[in-house]
Amino acid sequence: MASIGIQKKTGLSFDDALAKVPDLLKGEGFGILTRIDVKETLKQKIGVDFRRYQILGACNPPLAHQALSAETEIGVMLPCNVIVYEGDDGKAVVTAVDPMATIAAGHPGLAGIATEVRARLGRALDGLG
Repeated sequence: MASIGIQKKTGLSFDDALAKVPDLLKGEGFGILTRIDVKETLKQKIGVDFRRYQILGACNPPLAHQALSAETEIGVMLPCNVIVYEGDDGKAVVTAVDPMATIAAGHPGLAGIATEVRARLGRALDGLG
């Protein structure tokens, strides 16, 4: 099965990856605006047990401003989601949205910004080792 985004399978535990990802993103100019604990949410809302899984909403303000200035409606694609979940082997998997497949696909005029965002997200994930 093909990955939906930019994926990094790590040798790290879920907790270690979850602690490291925000700092790696910060190094690329992103801050975490939202954090959704999917495991906890599914347990509370529908009583389902699910793997350890969090969705981080990452934003690089200068790049977000550029994108919004070029296309006001692009806000539906923001922030950039990054997921961290515990794989079947107990190791963390980290996947970031691929803005080339989302933002640039629907708005070719945003390809330059999407390329920059993708490069930064890719470097952050590469920092996981």
